[in-house]
Amino acid sequence: MTGERVLPPLRTWTEGGSFQRIGGHRVFVRRDGPADGAPVTLVHGFPTSSHDWAAVVPALVAAGLRVTTLDLLGFGESDKPRRHRYSVLDQASLVEEVWRHHGTGTTALVVHDYGVSVGQELLARDPARITRVAWLNGGLYPDLHRPVRVQRLLHGPLGPLLAHLTTRRRFAATLRAVLARPVHDEDVHDLWAAVSRAGGHRLAPRLLRYIDERSLYAARWASALEDFPGPALFVWGPADPISGAHVLARIRARLPRAEVVELAGPPAVGHYPQLEDPEAVSAALTGFLAP
Repeated sequence: MTGERVLPPLRTWTEGGSFQRIGGHRVFVRRDGPADGAPVTLVHGFPTSSHDWAAVVPALVAAGLRVTTLDLLGFGESDKPRRHRYSVLDQASLVEEVWRHHGTGTTALVVHDYGVSVGQELLARDPARITRVAWLNGGLYPDLHRPVRVQRLLHGPLGPLLAHLTTRRRFAATLRAVLARPVHDEDVHDLWAAVSRAGGHRLAPRLLRYIDERSLYAARWASALEDFPGPALFVWGPADPISGAHVLARIRARLPRAEVVELAGPPAVGHYPQLEDPEAVSAALTGFLAP
């Protein structure tokens, strides 16, 4: 599957950002849109980077929003310390520090995959700070999370060995197994470049500890999701084998007042809505976020 290219080149994306020093580490941050625009923060998923959002950011900027994107620690252009004990809690603190550095008070939030856990932790800490939340495919409920075989192996005792054997070809095959629409080869190449920079693909077993955190904090994070009083939007690919239609069914049952945009196609969208159908995602997000 090759599709049409939707992402700008990775180099173009990274040249538009800068670095912050947080906790002794360099963290890549981009700020786009008018300085006085309504703030929105986008948090990416595993194992990629903020570059995932590059096809939808222009629409948010055109809608007058002030968009903050960042690479979480261990991802993309941010530092990738080898022996670090990665934690969703620490990633949430990193996002809060980015907000502090830029004087961001209240903000909307858009989250995907690993980022949904970061978003749930941020809501659990201070729901009043978040004006509204848009959720894209992710493991909101750990009992419904269905990691693919490679993720299960990387999360297991053989994970470090398997991570060292990961190649661009294997990455591409795993990525396409969770997609339901074609993604251009050059986009896949850039996604791999972000993952593998500074040997980042070898960190997968450490980063995948978030699976354990989801079980540990299941009650806290489910409450944060379901009790949030602000507007909620779910932009969901139902053909996602990890967090697809089976998660959407619970969302509709537990959050009946939330807005749902199901990207059912045809063809239906899979795990990466912002890559598989950036136009529909952009339209949904701007309609939900624009003041």
